[in-house]
Amino acid sequence: MTIPITNLTLITDIEMFFRITVACFLGCVIGWERERHRNIISAGIRTYGAISMGACAFGIVGLYIAHDDPARVAAQVVTGIGFLGGGIIFRQGDYVTGLTTAATLWATAAVGLTVSVGMYLISILTSILIFLLLYLPRVAWWKKISAK
Repeated sequence: MTIPITNLTLITDIEMFFRITVACFLGCVIGWERERHRNIISAGIRTYGAISMGACAFGIVGLYIAHDDPARVAAQVVTGIGFLGGGIIFRQGDYVTGLTTAATLWATAAVGLTVSVGMYLISILTSILIFLLLYLPRVAWWKKISAK
């Protein structure tokens, strides 16, 4: 449901700010895990928090200004983050770096977009899954079963 901009109230503004804050927090949690276990930080708390928060803000704006099709704004967020991620991926011979960072930044943007439409449970569960994906290679039993 889209609401004309002239009908925004203080309650609506507070709810939008709450959504942006939740998105930022979830992104920061993902970035914190990424930052904890890396000596060289290509993306950490600030980057993941900003991606999630920005995606949420764009999603909210899309709900309120794109009366015909609010999904168009979300599609542009997906494209923009994909472009950003493409700049993070590097290949040297057979070795590729930055792929996990690009993928998790893209998924973190999805977290921000889900918060923007009020899907709090989905956004929290998705954040947990991303966190676990990043954490899994550090778990002892996983190292044993995935040893080459």
